[in-house]
Amino acid sequence: MITLLLVEDDLEFAELIKNFLASRSIETFICDDPFKALVLNLKDYDLVLLDLGLPGIDGLEVCKEFRKKSSIPIIISTARGSVSDKILGLQLGADDYLPKPYDPDELYARIISLLRRTKGELEKKKEIKRAFTIDETLRDIRYKDINLNLTEAQYEIFSVLIKNYQAIISREQIINSCPSIQSTEGKSLEVIISKIRQKIKEHSSSKHIISLRGKGYRVVE
Repeated sequence: MITLLLVEDDLEFAELIKNFLASRSIETFICDDPFKALVLNLKDYDLVLLDLGLPGIDGLEVCKEFRKKSSIPIIISTARGSVSDKILGLQLGADDYLPKPYDPDELYARIISLLRRTKGELEKKKEIKRAFTIDETLRDIRYKDINLNLTEAQYEIFSVLIKNYQAIISREQIINSCPSIQSTEGKSLEVIISKIRQKIKEHSSSKHIISLRGKGYRVVE
């Protein structure tokens, strides 16, 4: 069953939404206190339906804090209809924006569409993680079951990038996560990444490690 966190201070409206979604096999947990919502474990839910007009804190700030700690899908639901709020909400990490009042069937359709889309993205992440297998006991990384025979520094750096698939990881983040290159302040980082690329190239024609000038590195398919 799909589980939804509804952050909404209008309890009468929240109960209506909860009852409707229950008829569509979606379990809804209502939280009318945004400060309590901020300390919830978002891993317990499949997505968030977030109101903006909350007591004590703007819903946009809640959206921002949610996105800092989780990639959970977020739909903003609000009576505030300004274009600037919509743009800011999407910039802060919301995945969709549904102005009130709305038809509950439209909400359901958006929930299913959003979960279908995010599921596809998760499947892509699983594919890349299947392509590159990290063995933390033997401290090696395999590409499609072929051992890349990495050095300790190469293993540490590539592990950080794989575990953060598609995310841009800065030089500082990599250095702070890799003890073997901290003593040199990361001066050898570019050389080590070049050698990792060479080892991958022996088994794959794709460029899996991308450099972004001034930003860092990321792993792609």
